[in-house]
Amino acid sequence: MKKNIMAMALAGCALSVSAQDISLPAPDLSEKSMSVVEALKTRHSVREFDATKELSNQQISNLCWAAFGMSRDDNHRTAPTAMNRQEIRLFVFTKAGVYEYDAKANKLIKKADGDKRELMASNGGNAGFKQDFVLNAPVSLLLVIDYDKFGSSDEKATMMCCVDAGNISENINLYCQAVGLATVPRATHDTNSIKALLGLTDKQLPIMNNPVGYAK
Repeated sequence: MKKNIMAMALAGCALSVSAQDISLPAPDLSEKSMSVVEALKTRHSVREFDATKELSNQQISNLCWAAFGMSRDDNHRTAPTAMNRQEIRLFVFTKAGVYEYDAKANKLIKKADGDKRELMASNGGNAGFKQDFVLNAPVSLLLVIDYDKFGSSDEKATMMCCVDAGNISENINLYCQAVGLATVPRATHDTNSIKALLGLTDKQLPIMNNPVGYAK
């Protein structure tokens, strides 16, 4: 009897933990969008967002998939990485919390509760430098280099990982342009506070971010 009660309690805890995560709807691969050529022609950075418009879970699913989702099979992604190391981790900052995108499960894994988008507004080192416009974007996507996944953190590895992050950011830029969303690639964020919040190690480096929403 005691064993049954304990098993039920543990199952309840597991449900409680998993309930914090978000299972995303399947990416809508038939979403209406402009052509790649038109997106390349018209792509531009936007720094004024409409704070009254949110993104749906379907839009977030489509956005994360376009950024770095699974593509033609379960071992390839929508953005290339050196030697297919897939060392870039994608985090999603919203008003509700911070999540890590699990591409294979098409799921958001909760990492922190509450609105932490202010960590994207400043570099954490200069009190006079702040870009509050990112707070009006309902979502910010943060790209983190995981050197443990890459297998090295020397100068050559760093260069290649930065290129990989840039590939993913460009996916975000072109996707947003193609479907009528707004974004801007940025390297400003509070690195130390983000590492503390997400429990990152010295081998895991926040490298760039894209706030995403609707243009004001």
